[in-house]
Amino acid sequence: MAEDTDITLYRLQACPYCERVVRTLNDLGLAYRSRFVEPMHSERNVVKRVSGARTVPAIVDERTGVTMSESANIVEYLQNTYGEEGA
Repeated sequence: MAEDTDITLYRLQACPYCERVVRTLNDLGLAYRSRFVEPMHSERNVVKRVSGARTVPAIVDERTGVTMSESANIVEYLQNTYGEEGA
């Protein structure tokens, strides 16, 4: 990924909600880091430390200081933040 990647996506393999966020990131042409997390909900401590919850997908956008979970919220945020400028 590009050096100027400010977005980190915490995700699971084959998670439809995570794939929805991946599609949006790709559609917007945004570079991002993928961090695959433990399938066992109780072992997702890295996600809990970052977002306060163990749910995925979760993103951290260092450019704007935003950390959030829930695919619909993430997609809306990405479209609102990056959709117009075509980052």
